[in-house]
Amino acid sequence: MASTDKKNRSNRRWLDEHFNDPYVQLAQQKGYRSRASFKLLEIHEKDHLIRQGMTVLDLGAAPGGWSQIASNLVGRHGRVIATDILEMAPLEGVEFIHGDFREQQIYDRIVAALPGGHADLVISDMAPNISGMGIVDQPRAMYLVELALDMARNVLGPEGAMLVKVFQGSGSEEFLKAMRASFNKVVIRKPKASRPRSREVYMLGRNIL
Repeated sequence: MASTDKKNRSNRRWLDEHFNDPYVQLAQQKGYRSRASFKLLEIHEKDHLIRQGMTVLDLGAAPGGWSQIASNLVGRHGRVIATDILEMAPLEGVEFIHGDFREQQIYDRIVAALPGGHADLVISDMAPNISGMGIVDQPRAMYLVELALDMARNVLGPEGAMLVKVFQGSGSEEFLKAMRASFNKVVIRKPKASRPRSREVYMLGRNIL
């Protein structure tokens, strides 16, 4: 019973924090699908990440907050390919592929959707379903970012870039080393829209090696 009460209190705190969050409210006002949209916008404004005409691959895209921003930024001559194991409501200018990109059939569909099989930018805001147990959640999170990096290595064209969410903790320093071995330049960003208590940071790798 005590465990259930603690979980209920935690859920109520999350709900209170969520609905009182200024970024949640602002996302609703602007018609964005997620407060995460502001994280991508802030990183883009700082690092000039997305250009007109680019091809962007969004991994773990649902509900579409990042795809929505990316589509606006690449313009009508650009492409945004989004994929997720969850369903995602259609977005103008975004091609959505539903499924697990670890499966060969889904992977092949993604590559076929990319012009020449290449992307200019891979973005990933993926996170595992959180159990609340760090010993379980952190390895799951690191597995996802490793999958994202593998995909980026396979599909990025010359001078390609990758932006990926990473939870600091066991395995994150090793992943940073893997990013530095894969890209000419790697920086770490903590956007204002990322909650201060969250262990999430965003690693941006540019000019794939």
